[in-house]
Amino acid sequence: MKIGALKETWPGEARVAMTPESVGRLKKLGHDCVIQAGAGEAARFNDADYEAAGAEVLADAAAVYAAADVVTRVRAPEGDELDHVRDGQTLISFIWPAQNEALLETLKGKGATTVAMDMVPRISRAQKMDALSSMANIGGYRAVVEASNNFGRFFTGQITAAGKVPPAKVLVVGAGVAGLAAIGAATSMGAITYAFDVRPEVAEQIESMGAEFVFLDFEEEQADGAETGGYAAPSSPEFREKQLEKFRELAPEVDIVITTALIPNRDAPVLWTKDMVEAMKPGSVIVDLAAERGGNCELTVKDERIETENGVVIIGYTDLPSRMATQSSTLYATNIRHLMDDLTPENDGVIVHNMEDDVIRGATVTHAGEITFPPPPPKKQAIAVQKPKPKEPTAEEKAAAEVAAFKQQTKTQVGLLVGGAALLLLIGSIPGMPASFMQHFIVFVLSVFIGFQVIWNVSHSLHTPLMAITNAISSIIILGALVQIGSSSGLVAVLAALALFMCGINIFGGFMVTRRMLAMFQKS
Repeated sequence: MKIGALKETWPGEARVAMTPESVGRLKKLGHDCVIQAGAGEAARFNDADYEAAGAEVLADAAAVYAAADVVTRVRAPEGDELDHVRDGQTLISFIWPAQNEALLETLKGKGATTVAMDMVPRISRAQKMDALSSMANIGGYRAVVEASNNFGRFFTGQITAAGKVPPAKVLVVGAGVAGLAAIGAATSMGAITYAFDVRPEVAEQIESMGAEFVFLDFEEEQADGAETGGYAAPSSPEFREKQLEKFRELAPEVDIVITTALIPNRDAPVLWTKDMVEAMKPGSVIVDLAAERGGNCELTVKDERIETENGVVIIGYTDLPSRMATQSSTLYATNIRHLMDDLTPENDGVIVHNMEDDVIRGATVTHAGEITFPPPPPKKQAIAVQKPKPKEPTAEEKAAAEVAAFKQQTKTQVGLLVGGAALLLLIGSIPGMPASFMQHFIVFVLSVFIGFQVIWNVSHSLHTPLMAITNAISSIIILGALVQIGSSSGLVAVLAALALFMCGINIFGGFMVTRRMLAMFQKS
């Protein structure tokens, strides 16, 4: 089979669906590659690089369509280009089928098989071909770069001879792939970062990246992530009002807002309203990553940078991944190569379009003269079902548990004491047992009991720092052994000598270990 890549015609689109590296990988699957002349120039891949990798460079789009069995691109084809699509040909690109019914009808009429990269199901096996996540990752990072370019201060706080510069405060709305990328970039630049998401289970991810999760004092049953493909589900009107109330509270305090909230096959929800923009400080920046779907900010203008009357900059660019075209093209071409790997199971250059496969079926929107969108739910859940978190005990339940534990511990200790007393009585009743032995034996039993209580109840993680304490206990044992070593009883003298020997090893060995441990923390 021949796989072709086209030069993008969308204004400002600099990405390309095939790179010289992916050409080599596709050839290993048994495919030949063709590419339109100049297709990779905007992403810094020249025609000579493609030819060196083994691809054939063709003059124009018509030639690529005529030669290729599989045509790959970034943006969906439009206009006269659709005239070149032929029956039985496979088209791979972003399609957005829910918003492009007319395009689906056209491709259906052409008899083409269309694979939408934006419809790849979010299951574990499909992560390697999840182009939405790849582009969202770049978009989230680039959003922070755009915000810093339009912000009039450092992100990190500084104290200089010329004065003090406070750190920027960044709020990220939505903690999906783009949101987490934005959080990572903002925190690495030194900003105080806050993040909000309607899915409380992502709080741990947010906090692990150094940001603070914004909690709402509101309980609402959310749809399981497995049912929504890992996306957030639409919220109730009550939850939305509480959410907007929280944003109005934060608006005067934050310097930068990055919105990333999207719901599959719906317009972007409006989360940052006009009055919130008006409440922000002059010089603040809003980067709306949902601008292509209507925008999360009420004042966002698609593909434009605007400045409000109160000096707030709102950025609605929809080409953020394209502004990092080399990196974006590399990741996107890799996603397509992994998809071709699944479509070529025998690595023999023969495509098998298995509609029983969850990934292939989910991404296919037209096939065999039919529109196959929307796909059925995948057989396997998108993500693992979240286990319900155990309910936090109340203060009364905690107190009751502590009392029960204390009673149990007391019973155990009383049982040990009773058992020890019975053992002493039993030994003391043996005929001919000297009184001096009983005195030593009682001291020994009490020492064991006290040592057990002192050391055993200490957390194991603290045992190494407690070397000095165990050394002190050993020194007490040595003093006792020195007192007993002159005893008239040969057995007592032997036991005292053994105690001296073992405690000496413990003391000197303990100091050596402690010394080596402390040396690890000393600067050379």
